[in-house]
Order: sequence, then C-alpha cells, then structure tokens
Amino acid sequence: MQMKKIDQTRQWLTKNLSLLRCPKCGRAFVTVLDYSLACQQGHVWNLNKKGFVYFLDHAAPGEYDRENLADRRNVLQAGMFQPMIEQVAQYIPTEPQTILDIGTGEGTPLYQLMQARPAHHDTYLGFDISKAGVQLATQLDPNLFFCVADLRQLPFADASMSTIVEFFSPSDYQEFKRVLKPGGQVLKIIPNADYLIELRHLLYPTGEKRTYDNSAVVQRFAENYPTMQMVPIKYEFSLAPELRASLVQMSPLHWGKGARKLTTTDLAQLTQVTIDVSLLIGRDN
Repeated sequence: MQMKKIDQTRQWLTKNLSLLRCPKCGRAFVTVLDYSLACQQGHVWNLNKKGFVYFLDHAAPGEYDRENLADRRNVLQAGMFQPMIEQVAQYIPTEPQTILDIGTGEGTPLYQLMQARPAHHDTYLGFDISKAGVQLATQLDPNLFFCVADLRQLPFADASMSTIVEFFSPSDYQEFKRVLKPGGQVLKIIPNADYLIELRHLLYPTGEKRTYDNSAVVQRFAENYPTMQMVPIKYEFSLAPELRASLVQMSPLHWGKGARKLTTTDLAQLTQVTIDVSLLIGRDN
C-alpha cells in the first residue's frame, strides 16, 4: 500500500528538519509532532494533506491560477526548458547538494533538474507564494519537498543550502546570502532579448514591449556577486499544435497592457519559439 503524501512529507521533514527555521521568529524547529512543526518559540505550522507546509500567516494569491500553471506544466513537460536545465546541471558540483528552487511554480524545472542528476543523492526543496502552484508540485515526486513561503522571509536555516536555482523568478539577495552555505552558489536564469520573440511580436505588433532589455537585472546580480559568470543559452523549441495556446497562457507576456488577443490564425504561426536566456552564476566567496 502506497504511503499517503502527507506521511511521505512528514518522513522527509523528520529527516531534514535542520534545513528549516520558523519564518515567524527565525528560531529552529525542534520537533515534527503528528502533522505539525513546532519551533523553539512554540510557533506551530501544519502539514497540508496534499503534502506541503503553508509558511504564511495570511492569504497571498500568486500571479498564476491553476489553469495557467497546468498550461505551464504541459509545455515544460514537453521539454521547452530541458536543454536549459541540462546546462544548469553541468554547473552544479558532483558531490551531493542541497538545492533550493526559488519561485518553483508547479515544480517541473526542479523535477527535471533532479532527473538530470540521478546518481548524486541531492536534497531538493522548492517554494512559491502560489498555493495552487505548490499543490501541483507535490504531485511530482516524494523526494522533492515543497512549501508555500515568502521570498522576503524564507523558512530555511542559515547556511543550509549549497545551491540556489532560479528560473525566471525574482530575487532577494540578502536572504540568499543568509541561507547559502559558505562556498555555495546561485544559478539564475534570465531572459535575453530574443526570448519567445515570436510570441512577443504576435502580442505586440508595435510599441516598446516588442523588445526586452535585461541589463538592470544583470547589473543587480553583479553588484551582489562581483565575480559572476554569465553563460548564454540559445535554442529553438518546436511547438506541437496542442501546446500553442498553453504557451500563451503560461507566459506573463499575454497579460501586459496593450497585448493583442491572439486568433487561431495567429496561433498557427507559433510552430516554434526561440529560447534565448543567460545563466548567471554567483558564488558565495
């Protein structure tokens, strides 16, 4: 008989409790009692029956709803990020890592990263502010831990993570420096000017949104990691007809001011899209 998801997560937490800390007071967790975490100050956080912990004391709707997230999963499971993720995996040390995925969404990139490192005995954690995303993420693999949390107040212990990965997510570099182990690294994927350019030009026939400049993001990263590396990654991804509408729905491009509503004829033009990104590598020296 297969173990329930909540019991799988309880088992994971019992083994890895030292990786977490209470986001309310910053103190260590001392016990997993039944289906709750209790910290040194007595704050209690419950495990959801779906197998995740909700580390917020308020509701926090994300930008994506369950349908958008399901569209994202369809496209990513078809392999849109796969070459990118395999490149990211090449920059992760061979020894076992504790890997944190920032803004994990529905979890597919973290799952694919785990698949790219099958023999490394890593520990994987992902969080997002979207409850809908984390609910989907918990369906993927019992060896992945997911939680709902705030980027500005991470529920992870000081110096607990050896690698932080980000796929198109916002950053809080002070929190990253707090949770990274000495010698740890941040691997951040950002879009370049030609990322999904075919979709961008369909949605915005004219105007400034036809172009994109990532220089401000790169500069901020470099300010925090002066010895940073930047690795360009570019390839074409073929889109099956049934994935074209899903690509539009998964991208924040389609809800920008002035975006066109695409017709069936427009979607028929999306036979492939350009994946043009940079991998930023920052190390805690």
